[in-house]
Amino acid sequence: MTRLLVVHHTPSPGMQAMLEAALSGARDDEIEGVEVVLRPALVAGPVDVLEADAYLLGTPANIGYLSGAMKHFFDQVYYPCLDATRGRPYAAYVHGNEGLEGAVRAMRSITSALGWEPVAPVLEVLGTPDKEALAGCTELGGVLAATVMPEGDVSEAQPRS
Repeated sequence: MTRLLVVHHTPSPGMQAMLEAALSGARDDEIEGVEVVLRPALVAGPVDVLEADAYLLGTPANIGYLSGAMKHFFDQVYYPCLDATRGRPYAAYVHGNEGLEGAVRAMRSITSALGWEPVAPVLEVLGTPDKEALAGCTELGGVLAATVMPEGDVSEAQPRS
């Protein structure tokens, strides 16, 4: 079974709603053979990353950068996972009330240095997540899970909206 690791820092109701939406997409009934493993950013470590086949990352933008928890996650896994995880797919969402650019740039830079391959652009949500933003999170989770689904025609696996 393919393993999708969801690493998140979810300190607010908006981030919680985004996480739940992304999980609903990743766990859609049309997705088969993908185990979704959920880990807070301060708990996830190198073993989690090495055992996964793909990564869904969610973080708030704090003071124009990744949250400290997400940065801690990357600091913990970078060297132990650097060579072993190259080419693995990932998707990410970033939420903030202002200044997402630095956080998005850092997410792209770190994942690029790890050699991870984006399945979609980083989803940027500014302000309170609305219906459209949550639908984007659902789609993001579904697209990533469908990408790593081990068998079947992934083009038929469409996340619920």
